[in-house]
Amino acid sequence: MSARDADRAAAGGRPTVVVVSGLSGAGKSQALHALEDLGFFCVDNLPTLLAPQAVALCEQGGMTRVALGIDVRVRAFLGEVGNVLQLLEAGGHRELHVLFLDASDETLLHRFSETRRPHPMSRQGTGAEGALAVLDGVRVERERLAPLRARATHVVDTTNTSVHDLRRVLIAQFGPASGDAPRMVTRIVSFGFKYGTPVDADVVLDVRFLDNPYFVPGLKTLTGLDEPVARYVLAAPETQEFLRRTRELLEYVMPKYEREGKSYLTIAIGCTGGRHRSVAIAEALARDLSASTSASVAIVHRDTDRGQGSPHLADLAPGPSDPERLSVLELQGVASGPPSAAQAERAATESAEKSLLPRAGGGRS
Repeated sequence: MSARDADRAAAGGRPTVVVVSGLSGAGKSQALHALEDLGFFCVDNLPTLLAPQAVALCEQGGMTRVALGIDVRVRAFLGEVGNVLQLLEAGGHRELHVLFLDASDETLLHRFSETRRPHPMSRQGTGAEGALAVLDGVRVERERLAPLRARATHVVDTTNTSVHDLRRVLIAQFGPASGDAPRMVTRIVSFGFKYGTPVDADVVLDVRFLDNPYFVPGLKTLTGLDEPVARYVLAAPETQEFLRRTRELLEYVMPKYEREGKSYLTIAIGCTGGRHRSVAIAEALARDLSASTSASVAIVHRDTDRGQGSPHLADLAPGPSDPERLSVLELQGVASGPPSAAQAERAATESAEKSLLPRAGGGRS
């Protein structure tokens, strides 16, 4: 077992606290956004002395993964950094990480020039340590943050790092691959193309090339959840080949999606009506993926209750003594009641107006 694996085993079940700090312009805000996407409860610009109380309140509310953006540039807090970190660790009760973001002076100067924002240290005037120039502010900030950088467990130099690269670094350290974060939520949705593709689908698979049980006597009124339909669909050699190739594709891409920090993956499988082929394939694919990837796969059958056959108007036409049924059919758009006197008068007026209009193709004599 590696040292990192041993640390994970020892930390099993402990609350996790990540203290995020660093030089202004080095990417603290982007780091907090990435941690928030990984399931951390993030608090930014928190005074150092309030950090232990904030973490304790979060734990009382059931939030055991907390990230704190701490600004220790104010001189009054500098002497308390060591004590605050000890309080956050709580004698080993919590797993504490200190993430420090750094960058070269030239890079920080370039970033402030691009955003046209003043350096935070330049607002403190022109005293002994005050600064009006960005580079002077960076120098003062480095000096003040030196004690915290010395206590950092992770130092990330973002000089040549893009926002996406920084996100990947944090996902590798604190994401699902670290063994601490929850895994990506995977859903398989069956649907009918006649009702539209799911708007939240990441991957869409079309299984309309498979034989349709809808045209098989005895299977039309069933769904892919019924054993006869599932057996009919899955028995075809084309189905087995499709499942094998699809499973291989998803087994390859799912870890890649998870590595990039994707929180949700929706795989949509569609047939014509969403009641037979797509349902059977979704069930089989979910079983295979759960077994091969150990991932929890949720299944949603969107259209199984749709398209069960529309009744003919002649079969539904109510008799004169069935007013309740007539009302229901009117609401469903199957039948309509007799027009009212106002409707009849309006229809006669519109017909008379149309008769006065010149006919198409007619001209003056």
